[in-house]
Amino acid sequence: MHASQISSIIDSARVVSLPLRTRFRGVTEREALLFEGPNGWAEWSPFVEYEDEEAAAWLSAAVDFAFGDLPPLVRTRIGINATLPAVAPDAVEKALAPFGEFRTVKIKVAEKGQRLQDDIDRIARVSALWPNAKIRLDANGGFEVDQAMALIGFMVENGIKLDYFEQPCASIAELADLRVTLFRQSLPLLIAADESVRKSSDPLAVAQAGAADILVLKAAPLGGIGKAVQIANEAGLPVVVSSALDTSVGISMGLHLAAALPNLEFDCGLGTAAMFIGDITREPLIAKDGYLDVRRVEVDADKLQVFAAEDHRYDWWIERLERCYSLF
Repeated sequence: MHASQISSIIDSARVVSLPLRTRFRGVTEREALLFEGPNGWAEWSPFVEYEDEEAAAWLSAAVDFAFGDLPPLVRTRIGINATLPAVAPDAVEKALAPFGEFRTVKIKVAEKGQRLQDDIDRIARVSALWPNAKIRLDANGGFEVDQAMALIGFMVENGIKLDYFEQPCASIAELADLRVTLFRQSLPLLIAADESVRKSSDPLAVAQAGAADILVLKAAPLGGIGKAVQIANEAGLPVVVSSALDTSVGISMGLHLAAALPNLEFDCGLGTAAMFIGDITREPLIAKDGYLDVRRVEVDADKLQVFAAEDHRYDWWIERLERCYSLF
């Protein structure tokens, strides 16, 4: 079965490169390999610097979405947050315009090469322009505990309420230390863990250590929708479903994960298709009034051609695909 399945994947595989409106996570274009199975299209897009073992988990998720049995869904639409890259204050409005109306915005902080004051200025601009929006911060593990506390102090002093702070520090121990510090200062701030879940050999370690109040789950790095649902159930913490700068095909998998979770209290980070200049479908998954309907995506042949990656990049992805598939 494996030989026939990988042949089927390669036969339908298309590699695309989508340009971003604003530099994000250090990239200006996002590469992805798309393929079709009995369930429809799936996306495999581990970042190019990831080693094969990590990329194989992403492939397992994509194969499952294309060929496997999906869990039952308990909702048909998902609340979505806007995402703001680490832009200058005067670029905030333009960067958030593609998201339209939103109730919640996640602001990237701790960008390499920037200062804490840059984060403060960006947050202040968002707060002034959207005073009723819920604000989240995402540091991608870029702060030390004292830096995170300094930024939190600014928020408190200026009456800016945080929905939660996502992965302020890199290690589980630092997250736990930060939560203790917040408790001692009587600051009821929620800490969410992302990298500490998807990058850990034990995705439940952060919950078991009492280092987070919320888990951010991404279907692809966790090996698929079923495994992510299992982690959510075992952790016993509120969950936010997020994407990894996916095309609309990858966003669709995230929406199906969010729709399969019994409890979903927070808006999800599945609106990042709005950050691309183009997409691989004529009906991209762009949130309307802060919501996305749960559906699979019909890939458009013309769009695949427009955004096709160069031949040498296609070869690179196919070679990577064959190596990672052999790790199953």
